[in-house]
Amino acid sequence: MSYKNPLFTVDSVLFTVQDNTLKVLLVKRAKAPFLGQWALPGGFIDIEQDANTDETAHRKLRDKTGFTPQYLEQLQVISGAERDPRGYSVTLAYYALVAHAPVKARIDSVKIAQWIDVKDLSLHPLAFDHAQIIALAQARLQQKTLYSMIPAFCLPERFTIAQLQQVIETIIEKPIQRKSLMRRIEASEMFTALDEKTSSGGRLAQLYSIKAGADLVNFERNLMAKDE
Repeated sequence: MSYKNPLFTVDSVLFTVQDNTLKVLLVKRAKAPFLGQWALPGGFIDIEQDANTDETAHRKLRDKTGFTPQYLEQLQVISGAERDPRGYSVTLAYYALVAHAPVKARIDSVKIAQWIDVKDLSLHPLAFDHAQIIALAQARLQQKTLYSMIPAFCLPERFTIAQLQQVIETIIEKPIQRKSLMRRIEASEMFTALDEKTSSGGRLAQLYSIKAGADLVNFERNLMAKDE
């Protein structure tokens, strides 16, 4: 009996917040299909190099963007006959929220790697069904931001509460209650108040850092918006 194997790829959706703007890491393709179009950094599993799909995701990110995230979370498996003109394909999508860092393509199949404003994606034709995958990942990130401290992981090493609040509001696209955020910060026990302050809005603001080895904390209730 003969079997037809589908194409199997891994794609990663990396978000960051820069200048109060949610951005996603994309690469411009230097080969067909979709030559010259933007796409998620990803590609085929190499069974000789990759022990698992996690290794594929990190290898493709490293080769195509020069970026190595501290963590990746599985998002969803997407499949179908119309996804790729080369045949029936399956992709395992990952996502993460990371601190902003410079990126640079390191492989001939990529023209350029760049952080692009999520709100500007309609101006950039995307390859395959990557626009839909990004939308799925953004919805998951917004949901997770409401019940966890994941936004802290895209902040600089030292940050203020106002910076954390701004990142959260950028991701969920609405203002939150500061007192609700302060309760969450205290309950998480993830942060250390430093013996330093910085000028912010004409006054001194306390600086914080994430404790070494701190794990991501989830909460039973969602963060409260200002109008709730």
